[in-house]
Amino acid sequence: MIENKVVVITGASSGIGAATATLLAERGAKVVLGARRKDRLDALAERLGAVALPTDVRRPADVAALVRLARETHGRLDVLVGNAGIGPISPLDSLRVDDWDAMIDVNVKGVLHGIAAALPVFREQGHGQFVHTASTAAYRTVPAMAVYAATKTAVRTISEGLRQEAGPDLRVTLVSPGMIATGFIDGIPEAAVRERLGETRDAVAIPPAAIARAIAFAIDQPAEVDVNEIVVRPTAQD
Repeated sequence: MIENKVVVITGASSGIGAATATLLAERGAKVVLGARRKDRLDALAERLGAVALPTDVRRPADVAALVRLARETHGRLDVLVGNAGIGPISPLDSLRVDDWDAMIDVNVKGVLHGIAAALPVFREQGHGQFVHTASTAAYRTVPAMAVYAATKTAVRTISEGLRQEAGPDLRVTLVSPGMIATGFIDGIPEAAVRERLGETRDAVAIPPAAIARAIAFAIDQPAEVDVNEIVVRPTAQD
């Protein structure tokens, strides 16, 4: 059941996060939204009648405050959707060390900070679900995506380790999108890479709502059913 579940979503201000928040709210969930872009976050929260808090997942205190907001507002936390992520991809020869560090901080440490914030709550309650957004890059590495793919592979590995440690009362789901029609391409710093992936996106990308439906499917299962990994890609994607 999705109705009345309390769901925290990071990276909620646009793309997959916003689509997921919208779909879950439509199905009766009580969504609690976190993202860095306050203006977009506040606009979405107002539209959905949700609560929101500016959240930088690189900061453990920010994620803890978002979880605390959910509990203070709704009395509990049922699901944490760890969706925040960035992808300033480039060939390794470009030596964009700051971009490498940023991807590790957001994509990997951000997930860990979500676990640190929510796992004690789930243990105390005796129930809860983590949903982590990874990527098809966790399964296949291509040029210019070595570091990004490494971060998403790490998310997959962390999620599997968490699943094995979770026990019978907690659920862990990994959702790995392929090419999605979001602003991901806009964050690529090198024009040649941005143009190449932009052409692919324009040709084959599917909407963020496709991933939102996959996340909703995993959340909607009975408590004894744990959907562990879902890969969602365009039929035309290699």
